[in-house]
This record gives sequence, C-alpha cells and structure tokens, in this order.
Amino acid sequence: EGDENIRVILLTGSGDKAFVAGADISEFADFDVKEGEKLSRKGQEILFDFVENLSKPVIAAVNGFAIGGGHVLHVLCDLSIASTNAKFGQVGPRVGSFDAGFGSAYLARVVGEKRAREIWFLCEQYDPETAERWGLVNKVVAPDQLMAASMEWAKKVAALSPTALKALKHSFNADSDHIMGIQSLAFDVLDLYTKTDEAKEGGAAFTEKRAPDYSKFRKN
Repeated sequence: EGDENIRVILLTGSGDKAFVAGADISEFADFDVKEGEKLSRKGQEILFDFVENLSKPVIAAVNGFAIGGGHVLHVLCDLSIASTNAKFGQVGPRVGSFDAGFGSAYLARVVGEKRAREIWFLCEQYDPETAERWGLVNKVVAPDQLMAASMEWAKKVAALSPTALKALKHSFNADSDHIMGIQSLAFDVLDLYTKTDEAKEGGAAFTEKRAPDYSKFRKN
C-alpha cells in the first residue's frame, strides 16, 4: 500500500491445483471458541478487508480450486482471470459453516441474488466457463497462458494513472462499504455457531468423508 513503485497486485495460488481451497475443516474441529474467533478475524482483517480496501487494483489469477474462503477471496479481487482447470463454489452449509458478510452480500452484487443463492444453497462446483457467463470471472484462458494473460492485464493497469485508479476503486467500493458491518456481525454469529452440535456434524462428516446428517437439527 505504501510503496509507490507497486501499481497493481497479482494474486495466485502455489502450484497448479488450487487458488485457495478454503479452510482446513479438521483443524477448526480442534479449536475452542476463542481460537476459532481469532482465526476467523485474522482471515477477515488481514486478507479480505485488506484486498477490499487496498487502493491499488488486485487481479486474481485463479489457477485451480477457488472454494469456500478461496471463492470469497477471488470475488473480492477487482479482476479475475481463470484457468480452464479452475473450479468455483461454496461448501459452508455442507460442512457447518457460512459467510454471511462479503461472501454472500457482495457475491449477490457481482452475480445477482438468484445466482448467489444458488451458489450457497446448492453447494455445487462450477466450471470457469459458467463462472465467466455469470460474471464471476472476467476471462478464461488455457492453464499455460494464465500467468501471461494476467501479467498482460497487470501491465496495462500499471501504465494508467494511479490516482485515477485509486479514486475509481474507492468509488466502486463505496456502495458496498456497509457490508463491513454485516461481516463483523456475521463472524460474531459464526464464532458461536461453530461450537454447536449442528456445526460439528458438518466438520465430522467432512473429516470422515461421508454425507452430513442434519435431520436431527430440523424441527420436522
């Protein structure tokens, strides 16, 4: 943020399997409430809030799975270029988790209410062509062209007026700034929810590689 020589950020995953595959559900199962809250807020403040508030454009080069928190991260980036082997989706309600802040409210702004609800309520995975059609990503390229295409866009952005870009990013974000408060509230609820038997069932099912059984948590 403070280095004027840096004009644009290019974010990608290590290797060729995942951009970000989401949280380690088995790790969360061992946390107490305070530890879970600390990790959740660390992810929110250090990563999500930073990308959202950074005055410089951030380009996501999605090189594989963008699932769960990884899906939220790429959506928060200003531009997304996906490899043809990328996969997108949410898993929260399946594994006993959710993101009721940027992960849902901002997603609806990007793809529309119906698509955002589909992504969260069905917990399916989507190919990059579908993601592009829905407006989740800007462009799809072959895996061996991903970094070249991303660098090409980064260089185009870097050649533009940094002050103009900063003003534009703040203008784009102004309409969604209120989501920050919702995000904080959502994490407060999530911290309490993750230690319930209902949430634990999702984590246990994921670890045991079986379908979760939420029937006992329904009233009928």
